[in-house]
Amino acid sequence: MSLAFLMLLLISTVLYGCNGGDEGSEGDGGETGDEGESTEEKILIFGRGGDSVSLDPITVTDGESFKVTKNIFDTLVNFGAQDTEIEPGLASEYSASEDGLTYTFQLEEGVTFHDGTDFNAEAVVANFDRWAGGDADQFPYYGSMFGGFGDDEGHVLESVEATGDYEVTMTLKRPMAPFLKNLAMSPFGIASPTAIEEQGDAFGDNPVGTGPFKFVEWNRNDTVRIEKFEDYWVEGEPKLDEVVFRAIPDNSGRLNALLAGEIDLADGINPSDAETIKSNEDLQLYERPSMNVGYLGLTTTREPFDDPKVRQAMNHAIDRQALVDAFFEGYGEVAKNPLPPVISGYNDAIEGYDYDPEKAKALLEEAGLGDGFEMELWAMPVPRPYMPDGQKIAEAIQSDLAEVGITAEIVSYEWATYLEKAAAGEADAFLLGWTGDNGDADNFLYVLLDQDNIGSNNYTYYENQELHDILIEAQTEVDEEVRNELYAEAQEIIHKDAPWVPLAHSTPLLAGGSNVVNFQPHPTGSDKLAEVDLE
Repeated sequence: MSLAFLMLLLISTVLYGCNGGDEGSEGDGGETGDEGESTEEKILIFGRGGDSVSLDPITVTDGESFKVTKNIFDTLVNFGAQDTEIEPGLASEYSASEDGLTYTFQLEEGVTFHDGTDFNAEAVVANFDRWAGGDADQFPYYGSMFGGFGDDEGHVLESVEATGDYEVTMTLKRPMAPFLKNLAMSPFGIASPTAIEEQGDAFGDNPVGTGPFKFVEWNRNDTVRIEKFEDYWVEGEPKLDEVVFRAIPDNSGRLNALLAGEIDLADGINPSDAETIKSNEDLQLYERPSMNVGYLGLTTTREPFDDPKVRQAMNHAIDRQALVDAFFEGYGEVAKNPLPPVISGYNDAIEGYDYDPEKAKALLEEAGLGDGFEMELWAMPVPRPYMPDGQKIAEAIQSDLAEVGITAEIVSYEWATYLEKAAAGEADAFLLGWTGDNGDADNFLYVLLDQDNIGSNNYTYYENQELHDILIEAQTEVDEEVRNELYAEAQEIIHKDAPWVPLAHSTPLLAGGSNVVNFQPHPTGSDKLAEVDLE
């Protein structure tokens, strides 16, 4: 072997070692500057419980998708850093007419999408035209939050018009109290019209927004990589060069990856591991402000759950306090309503169904099912903030149901399939939950339990015309006190009809390395990472 070849081999080896792999760990990684100095790249690796369903935010309802899209797309208005108060976003100014029917938005100028397309009023109109022209299968959140599509009677938006290069005027058919809060939600991130036209149905695999990070690649069921958008319109953001979202389904596996320095942030920490994190000086524990509910949904169109007595029996049969004690360990409370107590309009006067197996048996007897029945119980395949371990919770519920003569077979599916099949009404009973999107009661009661949303977010197919009328009235009412009275009445109807077994409201836990700074978990579960840094 010649000396020249040996030298060439040595140089190649050194160069390879300098470049390293595609992903860093704990912010490690580097590149060589012009003067030969090593400049450290800031790469944050975020461990999460499951993969995204799609990266086109308007097409999905799951938190794992929004965790990523929140950082690729901006919305017209924003929530506060750790609350749901409305602040400027892509719209620097906004105002409403006295009658609540016209909203005018002044847009930020000089903003570009990641593909170089200019952001302007026409781009906003193009997004709303796309959403309003869809249906519940394509864009479930749009119908849920704005009452329908196109010419639907309930569709609240009369028109969305560009009234200037950087001015958009929206006209409503009726007042909508949570209108601005709806616009701040992750599904309504503004996408590049150019990319949507060019990519069509593939846009969810190649998202293009105006956000602090731009999409790089998606390895299904493994990682999503996004990198700093150098032309981001907010000065000084983002701080990080790259974020890698890594799917690690097992909570313990995710914690072990954090302890080993393989990831920098870990979502979905078991409450039982909180003390381990607190006692480790290299880690920090985060508590996400609670705004959620975990529940067992009962599909009301499937026998025997088409009978309210059976649904009430299910509520009496399950020991919710035991579930909270076993799986939430001080970071959760028993739920009695679909609405968490932190939301304005919560009805605390309602007495929850107590754990009473004998009462459950009596109700089953009244329903003609004194000998019990067989059913499928769907267990979530991924940990979620409102349900840290779906499989084990399902096993505990299965045991409770057996005590009253109900034989439940536990089944599960991959996460995207689970959601799709449950939304199609294929489950007898299913574990699921909801993290509030905007801090308004409408986002729980109307979105999850109104007949308008059957087939989208109303997975139970529950239908009650009296409830519907109340919820629409509450949307239209702008007096907060009157709205709260209407929501209290709505919760009484839901409690009696019992389409759910409400289980728990949790305080979700996350953990990170001590080198992570400025991370502020948001109550919606969608965390914007623009200000996060690594020391």
